[in-house]
Amino acid sequence: MAKKKWRGFFWILPSFSGVAAFYLLPYADVVRRSFLGAVDNRFAGISNYQAIMGNTAFRLAVRNTIKFTLSCIPVLILLALACAVALCRSKYGGVIKSAFLMPMALPAVSVALVWRLLFHSQGLLNYWLEHLGLAGQDWMNGKSAFWILVLSYIWKNLGYDIVLWMAGLAGISENIYEAAKVDGAGEWKCFLHITLPNLKPSFYTITVLSFLNSFKVFREAYLVAGDYPHESIYMMQHLFNNWFRNFSFDKMAAAAVVESVVLLGLILLLQKTWDSGAE
Repeated sequence: MAKKKWRGFFWILPSFSGVAAFYLLPYADVVRRSFLGAVDNRFAGISNYQAIMGNTAFRLAVRNTIKFTLSCIPVLILLALACAVALCRSKYGGVIKSAFLMPMALPAVSVALVWRLLFHSQGLLNYWLEHLGLAGQDWMNGKSAFWILVLSYIWKNLGYDIVLWMAGLAGISENIYEAAKVDGAGEWKCFLHITLPNLKPSFYTITVLSFLNSFKVFREAYLVAGDYPHESIYMMQHLFNNWFRNFSFDKMAAAAVVESVVLLGLILLLQKTWDSGAE
């Protein structure tokens, strides 16, 4: 019996060693650096954390990230669910699903170039508006920049969430629907009382993945708008890049620790809420 237990440990040892070497140890070093000075490496206590909390750029980046997440995730999840239900009922669902997945296959640089071509001051959209007799504008240097970023995130991640929803829908037995229809249940009642309850595990997974992916959108924002974009799309990546260029490694480490702790706390809170609702 003891040999079987050790056998399981040896099976996970290679993976655990990789996680420890490439994630746990570097993260521990980041935590250590968050309490040290950037130049002299002297112990600074919580002064680095106090500095970032009082930093205007840090508060702006956090506020934009929260606003972006709250704006994108509900729309993305509901839109992906509606598309997944429609595709499951269509005989061309597989082909259309592949079309939705195309943005996921495109590199972030290519996506950024497409949006820059469309929405910059000399972009195609302004070109069309001018020929229609309408005044153009620099879409990426105004309040519209935030909503363009929201649109690009939904466009890029919609196909991924559709596939996850369709996997959950495929796991629901058709016999349940047939029995419900025999009892007189319509399409809407079947959706509310059969489809949605059976999609709860998929809903949790999709919510967590969409939440984590929303923190990666700064790549597109950085590539489209550069180091100092409009303040509505100033994300954490801009802040980290600027601090890195200024050798503010102490602030970077403190901000990274705060961000990782907040992300972990939100995911654990979501899991606890989900488990209590499932009981």
